[in-house]
Amino acid sequence: MCLMLAARIIYTETLVSNVAAERAAEAYEDPRLVGVPQLEGSGAFPNTRAPAGGFSMGQVVQEAEPVFSGAHEGLCLCSSRLLLPLWELPVFITKGSTDSSVASDNVIVVCRLPGEAMQILEDKIRSLEKLIKSRRNQRKGLYGCVAGLGDLTGSILIGTGSDFGAGDRSMVRNLFGSPASNEGGASNKRQRLPYSSAELAAMEVRAMECIRQLLLRCGEALFLLQLLAQHHVTRLIQNFDANIKQALVQLTFHQLVCSEEGDRLATRLVSALMEHYTGPDGRGTVDDISGRLREGCSSYYKESDYKFYLAVESLERAAATLDTAERENLAREAFNYLSKVPESADLRTVCKRFEDLRFYEAVVLLPLQKAQALDPAGDAFNEQIDDGIRDHALAQREQCYEIIASALHSLKGEASKREFGSPIRPVAQSTLDQASRKKYICQIVQLGVQSLDRVFHHYLYRTLIDSGLEDELLEYGGPDLVPFLQNSGREPTNEVRAASAVASPISPLAHARVPVASNQAKYFELLARFYVLKRQHVLAAHVLVRLAERRSTDAGDAPTLEQRRQYLSNAVLQAKSASDTDGMSGSGRGALDNGLLDLLEGKLSVLQFQIKIKDELEAMASRLEASTGTSESGSNETSPNMSNSADPNFMRILREKAKELSMELKSITQLYNDYAVPFELWEICLEMLYFASYSGDADSSIVRETWARLIDQALTRGGIAEACAVLKRVGSQVYPGDGAVLPLDTLCLHLEKAAQERVVSGVESVGDEDIPRALLAACKGAVEPVLNTYDQLLSSGAVLPSPNLRLRLLRSVLTLLREWALSVFAQGMGTSVTGASLILVGNLSLGQTAVVNQGVRDKIRSAANRLVFRCSLIYVILLISAISKIAFRVFHYR
Repeated sequence: MCLMLAARIIYTETLVSNVAAERAAEAYEDPRLVGVPQLEGSGAFPNTRAPAGGFSMGQVVQEAEPVFSGAHEGLCLCSSRLLLPLWELPVFITKGSTDSSVASDNVIVVCRLPGEAMQILEDKIRSLEKLIKSRRNQRKGLYGCVAGLGDLTGSILIGTGSDFGAGDRSMVRNLFGSPASNEGGASNKRQRLPYSSAELAAMEVRAMECIRQLLLRCGEALFLLQLLAQHHVTRLIQNFDANIKQALVQLTFHQLVCSEEGDRLATRLVSALMEHYTGPDGRGTVDDISGRLREGCSSYYKESDYKFYLAVESLERAAATLDTAERENLAREAFNYLSKVPESADLRTVCKRFEDLRFYEAVVLLPLQKAQALDPAGDAFNEQIDDGIRDHALAQREQCYEIIASALHSLKGEASKREFGSPIRPVAQSTLDQASRKKYICQIVQLGVQSLDRVFHHYLYRTLIDSGLEDELLEYGGPDLVPFLQNSGREPTNEVRAASAVASPISPLAHARVPVASNQAKYFELLARFYVLKRQHVLAAHVLVRLAERRSTDAGDAPTLEQRRQYLSNAVLQAKSASDTDGMSGSGRGALDNGLLDLLEGKLSVLQFQIKIKDELEAMASRLEASTGTSESGSNETSPNMSNSADPNFMRILREKAKELSMELKSITQLYNDYAVPFELWEICLEMLYFASYSGDADSSIVRETWARLIDQALTRGGIAEACAVLKRVGSQVYPGDGAVLPLDTLCLHLEKAAQERVVSGVESVGDEDIPRALLAACKGAVEPVLNTYDQLLSSGAVLPSPNLRLRLLRSVLTLLREWALSVFAQGMGTSVTGASLILVGNLSLGQTAVVNQGVRDKIRSAANRLVFRCSLIYVILLISAISKIAFRVFHYR
């Protein structure tokens, strides 16, 4: 009753006078009436004497509980009676709906209590709170004395109190005893209590202070509800989504005052109220409503909120003006307001408004400032702290970074979700041309790179890569771009140090054997592009080789052989470009001089062999599948180890081998031993032997045997014509070379014997000029090596046991001499061999030559049959015959 009289909240017919209120307050604070805080249950039950010879259990001691004074109990009782009509009941109710849903448009949301009732309650609650606060300021009573002294060395009561007067210390000593007292001393430990008198007093004061803060908060909540009711709650929340509306209807006064959810909903309501004043159809300015909110409910509307809504007002004015300079000034003014309170601003909404105004400086800097405010200690950068703390700090920062990423996506043309409730009409994205988009994107990237936030740099780089803005990244990336691209998605132990690799005496391509996942490939591709852009061609070649040789266990994740070939081709191109780059470092020149270009070209050649083998295996499998079910039992591509080429197991092996080749790069030894030889790809075998400059045996038996198998395979497939075509194609690739690479004697004898056998058996008609012309084509038109080969064969009787075979070789020699003579004549006339042939003999063939000069042909045949002529004599006769015919034709032509 004394408290209610002192606060003047009791209903009386006459007003309570000041004297009565003061006397009631003194009685409320008099410790003789209300008592002092003490412990209850500190005594013990009397101990009964134990029976003779028995065992005494001692005394049963109750746990001491603090009991506060009557002043505290009266404050609790008075406060509870005031808040009883509000505390656990909803703040808002709906009208016009039979259910609890507020999704319908015809539902009206109003405050549960009328404005007059809330005003009366607010006045009483504020009067009670002001009384408690005034007694504290006057240092009267227990609460005023202790709370007025303030904090004394860590406690609200206990301390040295050097800054207080003697009267204050005496008051403390009289009320609670000496602060230095040991409460009984060390000599009587049984009487030591869990709390001293001073501590009990401090506990009661803290409790009363909490009640005072609660009363203040409740009064501000009632003021806010009245202000909302004056502006029609339904109209204020019309833009809220259904979930927020439902939460408002279910909100109790207790939640509004004490819970985070209530504080969040109150913030939304204040925002709606401010929008009502400052929006396009607003009815005032920020100052008009801010003064009332700061005076009546400062805990719901702080100074930071005031600056935020000042910024919103400036943004509204900027959106309404048509003057570009004024719009920019207003946007910068809003940015300056928000820079003072970045941690309290709703950046998703406000940055979207800056984005609509094309003021991207604020779009970048405000989120970065808020990220710094949310993580002032830099826990996101500290790898020594607990992972949970670090992850939480990173998550908070990334929420701010997402705002900048959203702006980039919008400029890129991707769909972005607009923040609900933004009253500003955005500048239509279609009005931006490509040049303007690029300009703003570059501005965002440059502002972001200037930041010292390393975490944001990495986030920005990933965003640019994911958005397809690689060109802007490579052009405006910061100094940490190269380490980022090197380390992205890779374990620290496998880091690629491209620069150190070049300077190291070890092979700079050793790192290329480290596996690279598909999600890492895009980073290394960008790294290579960056090196090319900076004219660091050697480093670019290293990265491209790593991409070409990356391994993968998943076939769908591995690059194709064509992609690998493209990587290696680009690496070769970069290695060639390095020699023309003036700014290349000395270590780069050393790497190039040590055979980098040769190494890369060798890798490219081996890869081309692998592509050929894979294509051949796939073609073989396709042909075998197409021929399955036909009557043919054999195929020319079968392996000797395979009994039936149409066997499904054989086709499966072909597919598996082709798949193995597509997974990763193989060495030339693996390609030769595991793929080319088992599947009889002799042409590719010869190419690899030539590429490797094989010299494994003195007599080159491997090369000769491979040539023989290739010719036999061609003969089986298409006869002499096919064999000659293969000889022209493969021989021209390996010539010039020594006899080990292109064994002309073995090839000539093998083909001539096969031709003789086929002509005799009638299997195939072979012209006398087919084989020598194929040999000439294999030697790229060089007649001397072919003539020397025939001379060697004709001089040895052991290798030509048959006169018919010797005669066939002589016909081939005649063809060679004729071709030689025509080439000489063509050089003299300044024309081609074909032109010389047309001029001299027309379409002259070996058969026509035999008709024109039947005598010479008979002599050659006779000499061959008698075996009396030596090869040198035959050459002279043939040469004289050829020269005579040519001279006759020249004389006749003239």
